[in-house]
Amino acid sequence: MPRLVLLCSLPLLLGADWPQHLGPNRDGHSPETGLLRQWPRDGPAVLWKRDVGSGWAGPAVAGGRLILFHRVGDDEVVACLDPATGKPVWTSKYHTRYADDFDFDAGPRATPLVGEGRVFTYGAAGDLRTWDLATGKELWSRNVNQTYEVPKGFFGSASSPILAGGHLLVNVGAKKAGVVAFDPATGKEVWKVGDDPVSYSSPVLAKLGGEELAIFFTRSGLLALAPRDGRIRFTHPFRPRAHASVNAATPIVAADRVFLSTAYSTGAVLLAIKAGKPEEVWQGENILSCHYNTPVLVKGHLYGIDGRQEGGQASLRCVEWDTGKVKWTKEAFGCAALIHAGGLILASPENGDVVLIEPSPDRYQELGRAAVLEYPVRALPALAGGRLFARDGRKLIALDVGKR
Repeated sequence: MPRLVLLCSLPLLLGADWPQHLGPNRDGHSPETGLLRQWPRDGPAVLWKRDVGSGWAGPAVAGGRLILFHRVGDDEVVACLDPATGKPVWTSKYHTRYADDFDFDAGPRATPLVGEGRVFTYGAAGDLRTWDLATGKELWSRNVNQTYEVPKGFFGSASSPILAGGHLLVNVGAKKAGVVAFDPATGKEVWKVGDDPVSYSSPVLAKLGGEELAIFFTRSGLLALAPRDGRIRFTHPFRPRAHASVNAATPIVAADRVFLSTAYSTGAVLLAIKAGKPEEVWQGENILSCHYNTPVLVKGHLYGIDGRQEGGQASLRCVEWDTGKVKWTKEAFGCAALIHAGGLILASPENGDVVLIEPSPDRYQELGRAAVLEYPVRALPALAGGRLFARDGRKLIALDVGKR
């Protein structure tokens, strides 16, 4: 895992990096404290904004740098910015041939990964590339889809890679190459394993049974493996029956339990891992069906989006982790990325609002809301140094959400 870097700041604010998909530990949580509990009438102050190209890749922030991955014309562009000002530090780019079959968006989907002094990006057409964080120099590249003959999916390559066991792991989704490990310094293949088709879910690291494992939610279901050698430790089938479907939410792991969720008349399952074997704790279609957003687990309760994105009818729900009991539902909240920090939840719904929520299993408690972006917002935001970085298909903004 990339090293968590604490930033010096004022006494009221503890700042932290957001170096990868879903934050420091890939669970939507940030160790930041001192966030504002009340916003000004017009919402958090906009510290800066800049125009961006297309794409659903969220920003990453590490080492005093913000990495933006987007598409401008026929190029996928990696831009390094100063997170305090939005001013460019360096920019690198390469030509892409990706075309979206559904005319949704032709930009990259996977959030960049920053670690070991490098930036790792995974483009929509399967371009896996590594850049020097300080200079933007390209260190190596390879097209994963061509190398492993990956069948074309619905929405392009979208799973964010992870650093684990000294390797860069990618949810590739090809025959005999379901997951592939690369040398992060050279891009050479280290090992490959499995036949699971690719999903849009990004992997996490977790200690289960005393061993650190890489946990994937593939097209077929749960896949847990040892990151150093790729040995599969256990699997659990969990996928929609319909072909026109995806698995996209990231697994959540707590203690010896793993949570998976998808939509398409499938729902969610909580698994207990006992002696290396998954056993169902609860499962249900009508509990928390996550189309693509990942819930956050806070004090024994899941806060997440239930329902499909289409029509804007997806709801925000609170679900008891141990039992699957639905505690409350906020109807028509819309699909939204969720970040938990300082005892609060920051939500970024697809309608362009930002929402401040007090997490409670008793009732929905909204503390603040402001319209800051334009529909549709699909990219995950990043929280670092008291700033919330969020983007739509036209602009990236930095919001002041910390006490200063």
